[in-house]
Amino acid sequence: MTTVTEAPETTEVPEDELDANGARIESASRLGVLATLRRGVQLSPQITDGIWLTLGLATLAAAGRVVVPLTVQRTIDDGILAATGPDAGRVALLAGLAAGALLLAAVCAAMVNVRLFRSTEAGLAALRVRAFRHVHDLSTLTQNTERRGALVSRVTNDVDTVSLFVQWGGIMLLVSVLQMAVATILMAVYSPILTAVVWACFIPMFLLIRFGQKRVNAAYTLVRERVGAMLGAISESVVGAETVRAYGVSGRTGRRVAESVDDTRRAQGRSQVLVSAVFSSGVLVSNLVLAVVVVVGAYLGVGGSLSAGEVVAFLFLVQLFTGPVQMATEILNELQNAVAGWRRVIAVVETPVEVTDAPDAVRQARGPAAVSFRDVRFAYGDGPQVLHGVTLDLPARTKVAVVGQTGSGKTTIAKLVTRLMDPTAGAVLLDGVDLRQVALESLRERVVLVPQEGFLFDGTVLENAAYGLREHGLDETAVRRAVTDAFAELGLSDWVADLPDGLDTRVGQRGEALSAGERQLVAIARAYLAQPDLLVLDEATSAVDPATEVRIARALDSLTNGRSTITIAHRLSTAEASDLVVVVDAGHVVEVGPHAELAAAGGLYASMHASWVSQTR
Repeated sequence: MTTVTEAPETTEVPEDELDANGARIESASRLGVLATLRRGVQLSPQITDGIWLTLGLATLAAAGRVVVPLTVQRTIDDGILAATGPDAGRVALLAGLAAGALLLAAVCAAMVNVRLFRSTEAGLAALRVRAFRHVHDLSTLTQNTERRGALVSRVTNDVDTVSLFVQWGGIMLLVSVLQMAVATILMAVYSPILTAVVWACFIPMFLLIRFGQKRVNAAYTLVRERVGAMLGAISESVVGAETVRAYGVSGRTGRRVAESVDDTRRAQGRSQVLVSAVFSSGVLVSNLVLAVVVVVGAYLGVGGSLSAGEVVAFLFLVQLFTGPVQMATEILNELQNAVAGWRRVIAVVETPVEVTDAPDAVRQARGPAAVSFRDVRFAYGDGPQVLHGVTLDLPARTKVAVVGQTGSGKTTIAKLVTRLMDPTAGAVLLDGVDLRQVALESLRERVVLVPQEGFLFDGTVLENAAYGLREHGLDETAVRRAVTDAFAELGLSDWVADLPDGLDTRVGQRGEALSAGERQLVAIARAYLAQPDLLVLDEATSAVDPATEVRIARALDSLTNGRSTITIAHRLSTAEASDLVVVVDAGHVVEVGPHAELAAAGGLYASMHASWVSQTR
């Protein structure tokens, strides 16, 4: 019997040997508002494409809005109240010039909107792709720290909040600031005293808004978290609808969804109360300023400091000033919502990726695959070790069955071999090379995992099987031929022929139009087309009917013939048919050898096998 070397068990893992297996996706980035905006632009640099031209157009659009008060002043003073009497020609000329300027400003504003829309959509599309790519680069352990629905919400719903602000609020905030600046300059030209009055009224409000925005930001951050949790609860109940109905727990599930919806409603309500308070303060102060200006302006006009036209023009300028202030308070609230969404997306993108290519990663040549474990230990996050110093050699072109009780560490071994995770300590070797030194692209070509329940995408049998093809650029005819040949070589042509539309049969969402066994047949064909050097199988026949089990077993024989295979065996019939059996118990590899040797050795495997035989009689 093959000997197994095992390192002494330790209670602590040296700190310098720990990797990021404990990484988790934070609920939101902790960056401040300005830092969040800077980081967001770094992640989506397309947003700033042509920004200077856009700013120039926005400046022209803002300047165009001050044409009206200037025209009104000149029309009143030089046209209507002219010393020689009303001058209709001058009035018409001024009105025409104003109309032209307003038309030009409108064209500039439209161009700004178009340019901003294109650049932001390009930037946010890149952000979505980057976030989606990063989610796939994260290990399954890290992904599991966030509910799937909430994770999808970050790449979709949260990015939408950013899109809404940048495309609408961003340009409006920019134009509003420019408009306020231009209005202030012109007001100062007309009357420094009235300008000082206007700013004296608004400065206290600006200070209060700054304080209020911090509370609004916190409220919107909570809203984004609640929305993510709500989508997670809803998606789980939809995906698990069959289980909900089977166990008659629709009431309990409904209450859980209702609670998450109500949490979201309350969070939204609290945020909108704060938003209303901030916005109302802007409206109140704006109306107050207008009243004060009317009183003080009338007094100055009576005193001869301002002409009638200048007083009226100043009132228009005040409205040009107060309008953006009111708009800015609403836009700043939207900014807080966008920043909250941006922070959640940034938190995903900045989550450490544990499984990455080393700087000196190598591509391995294809060929027989031998696997070795060297003093491998593993712990999930901060939990206890689940593998304890395992050292093991699995020769190339060998059918290996890994057996043991539930929770013994079998699945962890499979995940380490496929490098879905890295060991906490020690090394897993493929043909003598540490997996951490093998380029991931090369590893995925050589090692393929077939899970116990094959996941299928919404599409046809042909499309799902073709995911295994490594060749790129094949036309539809070549793809169909390759898939047809694969099913034939696996002995599954008769099964395909019995499908309603053959290879073009649609499998439905998650493959639910097919039975569990049929989904597994498609997954096996997919793995066959990938032509891997090493197959890692989570036994595929543990929950199917006898007829399908025979089909799967026959297909697996064709799939594994001449290849290195590691099977997580739930039935000991799989171990009986293997070249080598690895027995795992509580994270320790306690026996390794052929079935016949282990069955006769009187150890743990012999006991497991005897119990299994007695149950199958």
